[in-house]
Amino acid sequence: MAARDEIIAYANELLDVDSFKDYGPQGLQVVGADDVSRVICAVSSSLELFQRAAEAGAQLVIVHHGVLWENESRVIDRRVRRRLETLFDAEINLAGYHLALDAHPKLGNNALLARELGVEVEGPFMELGVGGRTAQSLEDLLALVRERINPDALAFAHGSGQVDRVAIVSGGAAKYLTDAAAQGYDVYITGEPAEPSQALARELDITFVAAGHHATEKLGVQALTEELANRFNLEWEFIDVPNPV
Repeated sequence: MAARDEIIAYANELLDVDSFKDYGPQGLQVVGADDVSRVICAVSSSLELFQRAAEAGAQLVIVHHGVLWENESRVIDRRVRRRLETLFDAEINLAGYHLALDAHPKLGNNALLARELGVEVEGPFMELGVGGRTAQSLEDLLALVRERINPDALAFAHGSGQVDRVAIVSGGAAKYLTDAAAQGYDVYITGEPAEPSQALARELDITFVAAGHHATEKLGVQALTEELANRFNLEWEFIDVPNPV
């Protein structure tokens, strides 16, 4: 068992959350029990997640997508009330780490995606992502994406077929496709496609891969939670609430 405030302070410092301007607060978002022995982690906040965390006896839930966003209403409606009541009734703390978790060089979604896909990271891409090299064929790289990240990954394979340089930004980052092409990458991997993605990939001679917003953001929150569990001697579990997006 460890103090909640010590766990959150360590996570905030580890991820350097103050260096990122995000769409909502990073770190502790809902206050629950003072002490923590069991942690649940997941990609996104939802009523189902909070109910399952309560059933599992967790004192802390860590998510990539929290409950407080600048573009959402500040009104506590019935949907938000049910979520909060579930957390309050079970004395569960909720912590959310978004862009800082995407960008972390060791625990971040993009660094871990690169590792899973056999891409040797050479440096950052568009601040949050990573860029690197691989010796794989395009066919082998796409097979690895479907094996390790998402069997339903969408690919617009409009490059030459030769793969050397790969750029990766998890989640909803289709807008960086033109930047990837301009910087000489052969493949760009993200979570979601946009309507222009197919035509852009064809015209820019680059392969665009949309491996799922949810699917590309599973790894970071698990790596962070495992790091915290090892440091503070906590039990932990990843709860996957399936999402095809």
